[in-house]
Order: sequence, then C-alpha cells, then structure tokens
Amino acid sequence: MNKIVIAIDGHSGCGKSSTAKSVAKALGYTYIDSGAMYRAATLHFLNNHTVLTNPKDVKKGLDTLDISFQVNPNNQKQETYLNGLNVEEEIRTMRVSDYVSEVSKIKEVRQELVAQQQKLGSKKGVVMDGRDIGTVVFPDAELKIFMTAAIQIRAERRQKEILEKGELIELDKIINNLQERDRIDSSRAESPLIKAEDAIEIDTSYLDFENQVEQIVSLAKERLAEKV
Repeated sequence: MNKIVIAIDGHSGCGKSSTAKSVAKALGYTYIDSGAMYRAATLHFLNNHTVLTNPKDVKKGLDTLDISFQVNPNNQKQETYLNGLNVEEEIRTMRVSDYVSEVSKIKEVRQELVAQQQKLGSKKGVVMDGRDIGTVVFPDAELKIFMTAAIQIRAERRQKEILEKGELIELDKIINNLQERDRIDSSRAESPLIKAEDAIEIDTSYLDFENQVEQIVSLAKERLAEKV
C-alpha cells in the first residue's frame, strides 16, 4: 500500500505535536516528535553542564546521547526516553523551554538529530512535526503543512499545557519565551524556521482541534490518491 511522508512545521504553541499525533493515528502512520528530540538533547546538556560554546563539550554530549520513543501501555501515548529514562514530563518544563532554541541552533546538534530523523522516516508512512521538517529533514515530503497562530493564543495554550503538569507560569513570561524562540528559530544560520515554498499554511488561531486534524487528513488522502 502506498504511503507518504507528512511534514508539519510552524511556530511553537500552534498545536503541531498534538495535531501530528492525531493525523498519524487517523492514517495508521508512525508519529515522530522532532521537538521532543531537541528538548531531550537540551535536558541532556543541562544535566551534564555542557558548555554550548565549546565544540568538544558539545561533541562529548552528543556521543552520550540516546533518544528513543516508547508507547505507554497504560494510556497508549508515545513518551520520550533519554538514555533509557522516561523524560516526557521533564522535557516540557520551562527550564528546558528556556534553552531549547539555543541548543537547536548548534550545527552539530542539528546534523546528528536530522540524520536520526531521516533514518526513522526512510520507509515513509510517517508524520513528523518541527521547524525544518519540510525544508531540511524531508524536502521531498509529499505533503508539507505550515502551522501558525496568534501569539496570545499560542501562549494561552502553552500555559494550559504546563499547568496540566502541575507548574504555573505567568502568561507574560510564556509570551516572552515564545517571541524569543520565534526570533532565534527564524534567524539562526543552521536550518532556520521558514515556510517551504510548497507548504500549505493553516492558521489554527480559531480552528477547533478536530477541524485542523480533518483538514490535514483530507489533504493526505488527496496526495495518496495522486500516487495511485
């Protein structure tokens, strides 16, 4: 049966990950959370006090970095493991959020994780979300989506997500964090966040979740029909 690669890019807090997970489930595809991979790398560097400006220190960190995904049998949700430990909740904290863009712009980090991501998606039938999936990781993806939303709405969504994990962060701090991440992600020299020329833009500011998932699933089925 024909399968395609679906690349979902966009700003932080647009609902990329939750949307990508649901799209993958609807199509029977594998979901690859590239954002979780960068967050796990960031947590690894923080825990090991890696000096980000020292190439040898970064290489040492990458040599001891092992990221994997496992489905939790209790809730059937995919969770992130760092060197064998479940870090799904820890990588979503503001401690990691404050540094993830700095780690993500390091050339050696991106090269290592992009190689891992390309290997995971080599057999197609995957949905991957991030910031450079349609431009760098899978430039030949059959379907590319670019998600965006108003900054206030993105911040409120992120605040709710963090609150559900038992941490209360002021909305202004989250807005500042998102704006800074947007600035760093869009201006970095290595794989900046840009919309691919052939990507379809979806503004999720006032879309309900089910509708945005349905839109992408419908587009995927159109692409699949074209391959028959």
